[in-house]
Amino acid sequence: MTRTNALKLHHLLAVTALGLALPSPALAQGFDAAQKQEIGETVREYLMANPEVLVEVMGALEQKRNAQSRETRKQAIAEVGDALFATPEGATLGNPQGDVTLVEFFDYNCGYCKRAHADMQALVESDPELRVVLHEIPVLGPESVAASRVSLAFRNLHPDKYGEFQSQLLMSRSTADEARAIEVAVGLGAGEADIRAAMATPAIEAELDAAARMAVSLQISGTPSYVIGDEMVPGAVGADALADKIANVRACGSATCS
Repeated sequence: MTRTNALKLHHLLAVTALGLALPSPALAQGFDAAQKQEIGETVREYLMANPEVLVEVMGALEQKRNAQSRETRKQAIAEVGDALFATPEGATLGNPQGDVTLVEFFDYNCGYCKRAHADMQALVESDPELRVVLHEIPVLGPESVAASRVSLAFRNLHPDKYGEFQSQLLMSRSTADEARAIEVAVGLGAGEADIRAAMATPAIEAELDAAARMAVSLQISGTPSYVIGDEMVPGAVGADALADKIANVRACGSATCS
């Protein structure tokens, strides 16, 4: 960019700043057609000569949007409240009295959830103070819905075996559906008649509806998704990333320390 054009751009920016200081009617009439054309040509020339500025602008815009999204989700977490971190007694994974709670939203037929299961197991095994709460959001079709109905019925009957049930069904090679879920439940000692009776209770549909509403409030668009402290973490980010968030909650009370 030439010195002349640099001075012109500086001059035009100064004029623009002056225009922004004027009331709206004055601002609307602040530039004539020739001035607007000159501004456009000078800005275009500058950007063509310095395209990296566009990269910087897009990066700054992305950071701003991410910050706004985090703040919106943080507010949503606060609004959802205790229900987000609640689970029936005995159904908590890890330490029921742990000092940090990790919440996972998952679907039994989600491939990424299956891959991330080892991360969850590693975190529970390595962190004796971690409490894990699972929310089932069967978003991948009727088979997932049927599997979750069986799962929640089993959990309500045998909360102490829910973790083992969830692990076996999630890691099944076959599609998780009602038949496969009942097979896993019976293998862990549940009676099929008892499971089917529990599935028919209103509590099962009520919990699935509540989990779905929470997911909408938190802007969850896929599984797995996690909540740690005041932050929503989308996707299978890996055990190390989750462990860092957990450590931050312990260090500063927030999943991201400033």
